[in-house]
Amino acid sequence: MDKYYLSPSEDPERSKKLAAFDRLLTIMDELRTQCPWDKEQTFESLRYLTLEEVYELSDAILEKDYPALEKELGDLMLHIVFYARIGWEQQLFDIASILTAIAEKLIHRHPHIYGDVEANSASEVKDNWEKIKLKEKANSSVLGGVPASLPALVKAIRMQEKAAGVGFDWSKKEQVWHKVEEELAEFKAEAERSDDKDKLEEEFGDVLFSLVNYARFIGLNPENALERTNRKFRERFQYIEQAARKQGQDLHDMTLTEMDKLWEQAKNEKD
Repeated sequence: MDKYYLSPSEDPERSKKLAAFDRLLTIMDELRTQCPWDKEQTFESLRYLTLEEVYELSDAILEKDYPALEKELGDLMLHIVFYARIGWEQQLFDIASILTAIAEKLIHRHPHIYGDVEANSASEVKDNWEKIKLKEKANSSVLGGVPASLPALVKAIRMQEKAAGVGFDWSKKEQVWHKVEEELAEFKAEAERSDDKDKLEEEFGDVLFSLVNYARFIGLNPENALERTNRKFRERFQYIEQAARKQGQDLHDMTLTEMDKLWEQAKNEKD
């Protein structure tokens, strides 16, 4: 594995890396002109495949499966090169303009490296980034840069981060937790007096949003936290399924008490 280098001239592997990227571009050109499937692809047809690749990449990261991570990064790189090729064909953009644009953006958004701005902490860098981004996009809202199609939990995190970036935030964690308790009480009261699903959904959303806010405030990532619990539940439930099969039983025929006993076994074994 390469060490970190300060400049291209210090990296003996730079020519090898450029040659590998050039080879991928060449293969993409050949596939686009010769392969029936690759010829038919469009931005729209690739979109859902790209989303799948991103989630597979996420799985590899969560599982700390680094051989799989390397593979999934390659798959994602292929998609980027594919989009660039289609963009070139439609005279919209190409790989050079894409790379140039991101390089220029990085330089512009790191004035503490490429300019005369001082930033001595990660939080200062992040604040500067958001301020510059807001000016660049001329958004009418601080929240304008949050994609509408983000999953709801991730969207809540990003909106809260951006609002906090301009000072719209609590000052103490006790205040945030008080809000959580307030929203929980409102949801509980609504659930006890009504079966209006729209109202209950609204109140439950407020509970989730307040919990996300508390997690963010104390430095936790709610997405990571929920995913850890998802994986823990999957492992324990699959333990129940396997244990039941070993006993010659089917979950459909077991009582809740019997399944709870296996659940406790799963907890003790995993812990």
